[in-house]
Amino acid sequence: MAFIENGRPAYNPADLLRLFIYGYLNRIRSSRQLEKECKRNIELMWLMRGLTPDHNTIANFRKDNPKAIRKVFHATVSLAKNFDLIGGKLLAGDGTKLRAQNSKKNNFTYSKIERHIAYIDDKLNEYSSILANEDKDLTQEKKVELQSKINNHKRHKNKYEVFKKQLDETGEVQVSTSDPESRQMITRNNVTEVAYNVQSTVDAKHNLPIDFNVTNKNDSKAMGAMVRRAKTILGKTDFTLIFDKGYHT
Repeated sequence: MAFIENGRPAYNPADLLRLFIYGYLNRIRSSRQLEKECKRNIELMWLMRGLTPDHNTIANFRKDNPKAIRKVFHATVSLAKNFDLIGGKLLAGDGTKLRAQNSKKNNFTYSKIERHIAYIDDKLNEYSSILANEDKDLTQEKKVELQSKINNHKRHKNKYEVFKKQLDETGEVQVSTSDPESRQMITRNNVTEVAYNVQSTVDAKHNLPIDFNVTNKNDSKAMGAMVRRAKTILGKTDFTLIFDKGYHT
């Protein structure tokens, strides 16, 4: 019996990488926008040879290949070094906060979890007291309603207990439910967002970026790692790396 494969053949990763780099160079981050550009932008129509991957394919390529994309970036840095485009004497580092796909209500600290559990316990005591003391006066419909509320609160309490256990086991201070690696941090003027902190390092000779790192820590905890990474990339230690006062500890 012969089996026939259904669907279109997979896209060559090289084609999707070209599309990703084009979007990076032209500040097009949205997968949906890249999909649209493939159908109307003459440059991309030529670059992609008429291919039009949909936004899911583009997004999945980016999500599934972060290490490979990082290697491509590092390869361009090596190439720039070979052409003497990187001075390696003076560098500057800074961070950019990028909002995560995780709302504040889905981000929990230990104290926030404790407040939720305390509120639930108060409600459970209140409903249990009503059922115990006013049982004869309650209609069957009211009893069912109260029991439903009790079950709902117990379910939420179990969820918060799991979050608390997760913090205890990992030693983390926050847990985010829809974008697990994101953290709530100060973005500007004491305004907080659940976000990532993207650290980058730029060489002064031609203002070329030589490194980036997506973190979930604030600036004051990021400097040491970025300095060590710069040392590895440049292969030496006789350079000056400048940061602003937000990195001071």
